[in-house]
Amino acid sequence: MEPIFLKPAFQEKIWGGNKLSTEFHLDIPSEHTGEAWVISAHPNGLSYVKSPAKYQGQSLSRLYEEVPQIFGPHHPEPFPLLVKILDAREDLSIQVHPNDDYAKEHEGPEELGKTECWYVISADEGASIVYGHHAKTVEEFKEYIHTGNLTNVFREIPVKAGDFFDVPAGTIHAIGGGITILETQQSSDTTYRVYDFDRIDDEGKLRELHLNQVEDVTLFPHRDSPYTNQALILEKNQLVKLMSNEYFNVYKVEVDSQVDVPLELNYYLATVIDGEGLLVVDEKSYDLPLAESFILPYGTESMTLKGNFSLIISSPNY
Repeated sequence: MEPIFLKPAFQEKIWGGNKLSTEFHLDIPSEHTGEAWVISAHPNGLSYVKSPAKYQGQSLSRLYEEVPQIFGPHHPEPFPLLVKILDAREDLSIQVHPNDDYAKEHEGPEELGKTECWYVISADEGASIVYGHHAKTVEEFKEYIHTGNLTNVFREIPVKAGDFFDVPAGTIHAIGGGITILETQQSSDTTYRVYDFDRIDDEGKLRELHLNQVEDVTLFPHRDSPYTNQALILEKNQLVKLMSNEYFNVYKVEVDSQVDVPLELNYYLATVIDGEGLLVVDEKSYDLPLAESFILPYGTESMTLKGNFSLIISSPNY
């Protein structure tokens, strides 16, 4: 089967900018576009098929339901993964996500939890993220909240291009202004805000916080994931695994000429994060411009990559 190329869904955000247009050449809806959901079957932002022609115009959710052979014999509902490119012109809210059990109980039986990870594509000098907190217990965390001392509880980390962060459900986090990332996550849109810098929404009101849910789902004390790595040194022309958890595997491949990539029996999601090149599958070539996103169907045994570019690739793990 041919690769499935997808058109992204865009999300306008109070903190978003225009880099998805100026740097990634995507047709964004406004100068406040924060997210391109480049591979998504979530109802809040569906990706649609560009090619092959026989599936053109179908949503990924419909394709997943109607052409299951693309995705192999294991077919959990809903489609398990979501891939985004995020442009944070300003700081995102400091937030946390639930696990599967909490999401199903409190957000609805179809909603997944949200474990995610970030590959930093670019970062302005001095840019940073929030990753974790200093409270040892929920009681200590509540004390920070009740005394209005929230900013001192968050753990701020400087970042640069090429850094990788694993962000399991329950991890307090925020992407700082001046950072673009490729995010791989469970297919969920559930976010609980911890702190939002007293920002005002379109109706002139303070944006809602979710402190009760935050106390329920946050991990105390914070624990860094062993997959978080701020000093990635990767071999070129090799598929390198960045992480693996119960939900997904994430890989990176940096191509500077040509590489043949053998694949295990699964389907794969891929996005070009810099440069451009060619994908060759079953002796047929496909252009891969910057930000192009595609699915390699189940049963694809290998692919050849040509050019000077990098891909972030993921696969479901079930």
